[in-house]
Amino acid sequence: MEASEQPPQMEIEGEDIPIPVAKEPPKIHRLDESVVNRIAAGEVIQRPVSAVKELVENSIDADSTSINVVVKDGGLKLIQVSDDGHGIRCEDLPILCERHTTSKLSTFEDLQSIKSMGFRGEALASMTYVGHVTVTTITKGQLHGYRVSYRDGVMEHEPKACAAVKGTQIMIENLFYNMIARKKTLQNSADDYSKIVDLLSRFAIHHINVSFSCRKHGATRADVHSVATASRLDAIKSVYGVSVTRNLMKIEVSDDDPSTSVFEMDGFISNSNYIAKKITMVLFINDRLVECSALKRAIEIVYAATLPKASKPFIYMSIKLPPDHIDVNVHPTKREVSLLNQEVIIEKIQSAVEFKLRNSNESRTFQEQSLDPSPSSPMATIKDSPISPSATGSKSQKVPVHKMVRTDSLVPAGRLHAYLQVKPPSNLERNSGLTSVRSSIRQRRNPKETADLTSLQELTNDIDCSCHSGLLDIVRHCTYIGMADDVLALLQHNTHLYLANVVNLSKELMYQQALHRFAHFNAIQLSDPAPLPELIMLALKDEDLDPESHENDDLKEKIAEMNTELLKQKAELLDEYFCIHVDSLGNLSRLPVLLDQYTPEMDRVPEFVLCLGNDVDWDDEKNCFQSIAAVLGNFYAMHPPLLPNPSGDGLQFYKRRIPSSGPEDEGYSSKSIEDDAMGDDFEHELLLEAENAWAQREWSIQHVLFPSMRLFFKPPNSMATDGTFVQVASLEKLYKIFERC
Repeated sequence: MEASEQPPQMEIEGEDIPIPVAKEPPKIHRLDESVVNRIAAGEVIQRPVSAVKELVENSIDADSTSINVVVKDGGLKLIQVSDDGHGIRCEDLPILCERHTTSKLSTFEDLQSIKSMGFRGEALASMTYVGHVTVTTITKGQLHGYRVSYRDGVMEHEPKACAAVKGTQIMIENLFYNMIARKKTLQNSADDYSKIVDLLSRFAIHHINVSFSCRKHGATRADVHSVATASRLDAIKSVYGVSVTRNLMKIEVSDDDPSTSVFEMDGFISNSNYIAKKITMVLFINDRLVECSALKRAIEIVYAATLPKASKPFIYMSIKLPPDHIDVNVHPTKREVSLLNQEVIIEKIQSAVEFKLRNSNESRTFQEQSLDPSPSSPMATIKDSPISPSATGSKSQKVPVHKMVRTDSLVPAGRLHAYLQVKPPSNLERNSGLTSVRSSIRQRRNPKETADLTSLQELTNDIDCSCHSGLLDIVRHCTYIGMADDVLALLQHNTHLYLANVVNLSKELMYQQALHRFAHFNAIQLSDPAPLPELIMLALKDEDLDPESHENDDLKEKIAEMNTELLKQKAELLDEYFCIHVDSLGNLSRLPVLLDQYTPEMDRVPEFVLCLGNDVDWDDEKNCFQSIAAVLGNFYAMHPPLLPNPSGDGLQFYKRRIPSSGPEDEGYSSKSIEDDAMGDDFEHELLLEAENAWAQREWSIQHVLFPSMRLFFKPPNSMATDGTFVQVASLEKLYKIFERC
């Protein structure tokens, strides 16, 4: 095209649009070898701890019995690793730091049987591309050693004779001197030295026949110092301390079935006494320090479900596999490996850990404390009380273990309330006797003549078929002790102590009661009929992140209108079968009674009405009854009140907000807050309302929920595994410890 010519144009509706000219594709060219090597070096040596790991593994491969590490400025200025291994032959020094030079394998097939830590010949070469490397070594029988420096994979000079001690010393200076961005990011990090210390600690507890030390350059004291020992526990004690060692349990798992998995695992896991802020997992597979996120997560899940307070465990595991069942060449830094039948191995290890933890009460220990033996001491009084049920009071007769029960399910003595001075609200003092409540509940048993509907019979049969017999025995004969927190209650059954989720229990009980009392409900009459559109609008606004926003008000009004019309159409079914009365104007005026002497929290009515419109399957009869019962169960469940609990940290919620008027208010310290707690700086009406709501809930849990559960409740099988019931103590395994106390 000549200079005077214009590019071709296309006219569309009077406009001239230039037609793009196709560009030539970019040319592919071969990268310079130095660029390739530096890219590879950045992958293998990601940070100083990567270099230390590679050098220490090389020292272990050299049959060293002592490895010493010195670090300066987190490893950026200096990393020095010295060992007493077999050393490097002088004739091998010229190619020592070239890429892919190794003494570990000759053919690719050798990877299937590799047992050494290093094998690719990339570590030392990578270090020479990102730092200045100096090697000093001597082999057995030599009169002197050799020292040589490397840069970019080649020697800077011929090896020089020098005095040397047995083994090899490799020194890396100015790491990442030619990778400015990498060096800047690492200079801003203060944890590189701690990562190196952690790495050496892990090596020290596995390779117990090797002595390890690690210190900062110029420091006289080592941060890691372990000596060769024959005991794994001694190695853990020297590195992690006595407090960790005394709370460890040995664990072993193995499988030799070729059709599933072939492996051996031995190690130590922490028990229920070990409490830490984060998990520590040391994993070696075929003596190689690796990470396995799937195994770590599986063990974390077991601890969280079995020992919630000790859910950050200390774990050391060593897994042995046939060399051909593991692929070590899947990560540039060899941090991860690929296992044959990994899912099966993890499942077996997880099951073994769970079994060990569930039986760990045998190893639980308590620190002894000296008690005041004076007569005024409460413990002295308890100690002097008769233990033996024998009338003769013979000291030689001991109580059998299965009879050493804290309290009986029929006797309220021994519950937490007996030890707390709590002033109950006046509105709860009426009809609070357990006997009268039980009598009332027995009088209100379900009538035999329920509606003759096949779908309802199927739903009730499902409840009976899925009932867990073990949990049923616990529910029938348990003793309510008290609330452990806002959701969990303490229960005793024989010689076992359980934590039970009262929200889950009450939700399932209410669901079952809604089906068993089908079409035979007593009614709760609302003092003022509640308009459904307003209730639904309240529920929709509560779901908004910004309740004050009016952005989607039109959509919300449409949803409220549609749900109101739907419930008005289904009003006859709701009233006849579930005693939910909706009049022709769309007002809710009546609710069913699922448990006598219990009224649900009316603040949850808007949510209940919205769920009734959205979550019910009206097209299928069985699904319809089931979903309505589920909505009722969630509404009547004994959720924590919406107001924060005033007996704990929630008390601050009820403090009057004092607006800041100037710098003088900055002196309003925590002490002044405590002083105000004794004064009148609280919203007393709101605080009283919250205290009544929480007291009413706890009264209902003790005097309505658990007595009703003993009569009506059939716990489903799912509750055995979903955390609704958690055993926290077993007297058969702990009674000897209590006797010593």
